[in-house]
Amino acid sequence: MRPEDIIIAPVITEKSNDELQAGKYTFEVNKNATKVDIARAVEKLFEVKVLKVNTIHVRGKKKRMGRYEGTTASWKKAIVTIDTNPEEKNYLAKGGKTTKMTKKYKDSIDEFMGA
Repeated sequence: MRPEDIIIAPVITEKSNDELQAGKYTFEVNKNATKVDIARAVEKLFEVKVLKVNTIHVRGKKKRMGRYEGTTASWKKAIVTIDTNPEEKNYLAKGGKTTKMTKKYKDSIDEFMGA
């Protein structure tokens, strides 16, 4: 699956807006996507470092329209925690030399709120 097929839409609620300060972003995702797929898709699309992914299956609610009864569609929600303080990492390479990790990550997802 492509990353565009995994992340369907952001979920914008009062609770999800409060969690933005802690680096937690909420998305509606494909029902068949795993946590690893979701983490890779968010990292590729938004160029952030994902620390943790929590997923929830949201069941459809029963609705009535006059005498007709049905249910809304069920969907999958993912709460993605990103690294809000990306720092350069140092590690030992061959020969005992210290090298720095050169990949740059963003500290927030600017496209989330349409900015």
